[in-house]
Amino acid sequence: MSPVSNSGKPILDGIEPQAWLAAAARGWRGPVLAALIAIIAGSFSLFTLPPLDRDESRFAQATAQMLEAGDLVMIKFQEHPRFKKPVGIHWLQMAAVSTFSNPEARAIWAYRIPSLLGAALAAAAAAWGAAALFGAEAGLLAGVLLGVSGLLSTEASIAKTDAVLCGATTLAMAALGRIYAASRGGPPVGVWTKTAFWAGIALALLDKGPIGPAVALTAGLALWGADREADWARRIGWGWGLLLVGLVFLPWAVAITVQTDGRFWSSAVGGDLAPKLTSGSEGHAVSPGYYTLLAPILIFPGTLLLPAGAVFAWKRRAETGVRFALAWLIPTWLMFELLPTKLVHYTLPAYGVLAWLMAAALAGTQPLQMGRTTRIIGAALSGLSALVFAAVAMVGLKLYGDVGDVFSAILAALLYLGAGLTGGLLLLRGQAMRATAAALVLGVLAHGTLVGGLLPRLEPLWLSHRVASLLQQAMLDPQSGLAQGPVAVDGYGEPSLVFALGAKTELGKAPAAAQAIADGRPAIIEKREDAAFRKALTAKGATARAVGTVSGIDYSNGDDMTLTVYAPQRTPTLNDGIARR
Repeated sequence: MSPVSNSGKPILDGIEPQAWLAAAARGWRGPVLAALIAIIAGSFSLFTLPPLDRDESRFAQATAQMLEAGDLVMIKFQEHPRFKKPVGIHWLQMAAVSTFSNPEARAIWAYRIPSLLGAALAAAAAAWGAAALFGAEAGLLAGVLLGVSGLLSTEASIAKTDAVLCGATTLAMAALGRIYAASRGGPPVGVWTKTAFWAGIALALLDKGPIGPAVALTAGLALWGADREADWARRIGWGWGLLLVGLVFLPWAVAITVQTDGRFWSSAVGGDLAPKLTSGSEGHAVSPGYYTLLAPILIFPGTLLLPAGAVFAWKRRAETGVRFALAWLIPTWLMFELLPTKLVHYTLPAYGVLAWLMAAALAGTQPLQMGRTTRIIGAALSGLSALVFAAVAMVGLKLYGDVGDVFSAILAALLYLGAGLTGGLLLLRGQAMRATAAALVLGVLAHGTLVGGLLPRLEPLWLSHRVASLLQQAMLDPQSGLAQGPVAVDGYGEPSLVFALGAKTELGKAPAAAQAIADGRPAIIEKREDAAFRKALTAKGATARAVGTVSGIDYSNGDDMTLTVYAPQRTPTLNDGIARR
């Protein structure tokens, strides 16, 4: 007998999607398939997108400098210590770059591999955890919903901490959920599940400090408060588990403490963490409710199931799986909503549990019978989210594209609209499984077209990449060994340019740029500083020739930029330098 939709009609006209889902989700197939889908969704822009400002390029440049110096402890951007986050992401990036590339190549894709694997881990862990609480079919669907969500698939191709944090936290919480379920009559757990919990905590701690452990702690306290007992807590393996965390985290923690005389911790806590807890750090203060409003957009293309997940959570709140899911979701979400500093990716450690509830509502052992209101709201949110992404594609084309980008922009917009509207219409007709499949497939294609096809082609956004290419074409890039360095820059100081040109790149004022020309080195001058640069050249009795100009926008601050590459009137060769020596 074919499975039926909430309206009582056959789904997919005779095809049995539930049977297919059950076969694909069996055993380890579900987590593995979810991880593979997450890798596909996150890899579209892995090679095509230039290094991003500012965080990605700061992380990548710091990793490159650690590789160049052979230093596993100190994190620096140029000569400035980066006392903000622990070393975990840098170690992972060092391993990836050493395996697949080298620091001299400045291949940003190699630095992004840990983030891609972090997203895969998050999807696999979501599938593994949900399978124990809501059934294998819901597990696989949960992993896919998380892996292809717009937020995680975007973070998967950015070389920073957040995708790895999501993977580590989701692994820890999936293991904790299994341990909790076992204490309430669920399947028994062994040492590997407990090891997974502590490994997730250790990786989260080494990657981004206390956020991952805080998610687990608040969930545990919520469960204890709701249940008035915590028998599950005695089954975690506190002794050897904390020892494992200590073995992972403490060697570096002790080394950085000794090497910096404790300044790392005072700066990381007092200069980075504390301002985010007490005020809107770096101008990112937003009122509570920000993350809730953004959730339907950031979890797209699974948005159409978000209302069903909410209804399912309310109606089944007494059940073990839902009880644990709410203990994970509510404190974590409130914690981030109440913090004054808000960035869109901060709530990513909670997206795994959103995927759990959404998947359980559709494909769990006792799925939700969606009412008309639930379907209408889901369809409306899906359509509105699709319109937002379609608008982003068209606005990007209008502001930064040219005639060669029209096809990519229109295709991305149509795919987003297709994902949102097709999924919404099928959901309204009661074909929830078919709606979800259509939204997920079209949504992944839309994301790939936008971030892998259109975005890298919007040249005004990629100033550093274009300037570095201009230097290479003119044989003025010191990293190629064909010109003297370092390059001096006046009026533009984004980390992506330092990543492209090397740690010794001089970010200074006109006199330093003029001195570079006098020394036979290239200089990059923003047009607002050009008059001062020429005056400084005259004062030094030096002359320069303009090699080329690049115009665009510094999207980190919204400023229009025109950068001119200058070379000495006669560019010294390597033989000149040897002769002088």
